[in-house]
This record gives sequence, structure tokens and C-alpha cells, in this order.
Amino acid sequence: MGLRSLWVMRINTGKELALLQEQVVRCKRCPRLVSWRKEVARVKRKAYVDQEYWGKPVPSFGVDKPAILIVGLAPGAHGANRTGRIFTGDSSGDWLYRSLHRAGLAKLPTSTSREDGQELFKTRITCAVRCAPPGNKPTTSERDNCNRFFEKELELVMPSLKVIVALGGFAWQVVTRQLVEMGENLHRIPRFKHGVELQWIGKDGNSRLLVGSYHPSQQNTFTGKLTEAMLDQVMKRAGRLTR
Repeated sequence: MGLRSLWVMRINTGKELALLQEQVVRCKRCPRLVSWRKEVARVKRKAYVDQEYWGKPVPSFGVDKPAILIVGLAPGAHGANRTGRIFTGDSSGDWLYRSLHRAGLAKLPTSTSREDGQELFKTRITCAVRCAPPGNKPTTSERDNCNRFFEKELELVMPSLKVIVALGGFAWQVVTRQLVEMGENLHRIPRFKHGVELQWIGKDGNSRLLVGSYHPSQQNTFTGKLTEAMLDQVMKRAGRLTR
């Protein structure tokens, strides 16, 4: 493939991802999630009462041609649902971006708003479900409704991907199921646990790696189930594999 063809492919991928992002933000397919995200944005948390909440589905964040794709569960009610950027404005994001920064994959160790100057390097972050769900627990139908966005995004970024990081068991199931549906030849999918790995040869002949990590939720970080060292181990490994 010539340089011009590669340049055109990059432009087309960027345009298609931008169109997909617009479709995500406009989505209203799940009545329960639409109602919840709007209610949270209306009532607000006391600490953010003077802020205008995003209150819509949250698009992905990062580069258009990622070597690393990080997949979370869903936006936080007072994090991404408030700021409009994935893993931004809550403790889960604090943990994730600190780790990405230490691994050389993020410009800043913090992520507070869409205007904070944060940049990701060779990395893209998305979620299995794009709206904040009540109790952080989307239903099966809500997951399936959102899967069309994840399927398209994965299809668009797959040519450049080397590593997928699934944050939590929910994301692990969504990713492995989608890869199988896309015709990727996954042998003996292991059960989710922190640090679990699944390597496979893609349909295009390229080797790729799926890595599981406990989600940096307060439930895991406050109890010590996930430590910064554990998260760093996953992110630094992903970074090393994409050099």
C-alpha cells in the first residue's frame, strides 16, 4: 500500500469515527438510561451544583488510529455524565489517567474536563455502554442496544490495534463476544480475572492481545482489590507491546 493510500485511509477512518461519535451522542434507544442520565444532570451532586452537566451519551476519547483500545463499563453518573469525556471527573478516571501517564500513554496525570488539555498517545478509551446506568448496572438489552456502536468502532480501529484492555468482567464479556461475532479466531477464552491474557492471530494475519484488568472503581480501589501497582502493570505492559 502506497503512502497516498495510507493517508487517505487515515482520513476516512477519522471521518467515520467522527460520524460515529455524533451518532452516539444523539442516541435515545434506551428509555431507562435516557431518563436516568437527564435526571442526574438536572438534580446534580451538591459539589457540582454550579456546573452544567453533559447529560448525554458519552463518546470515545483518544487517537483515531490506536494501538491500544481500553474498554470500560459505562460513564460515571457524576463523572463522564457530568464532564462529557469518558473516565473524566471521578475517582475511576483519576486512577486510570494517572496510570496511563506513568506508562507514557497520556500527556497529563489528571483528567478533569474536556478543556483540560489532556491527550492520549496511541491509545483510545471507550465503554461498552455509553450512558450512565442506575447503580452502574446496565441491563442486557441496554448492553445490546449499545453494541452496534462498539461493533462499528472496533471494526474501524482494528487495523491499527495491537492490544485491547478490558476493564472489568462486563467489558471482558462484551469484547470477547464481539470479537467472536466479527469472525476473529479466539481459542479457549479464559475466565476474567486481573491480568488475564488472550492472544490471537487476527483475520488479517496480525497478532493481537486482549488483557483483563479489574475496573478502577471505588469498590475495587477502596478495598484494595485493585492497587495502583496492579493497574500500572497492565498499562505498562500494553505500552511496551506497542513500541
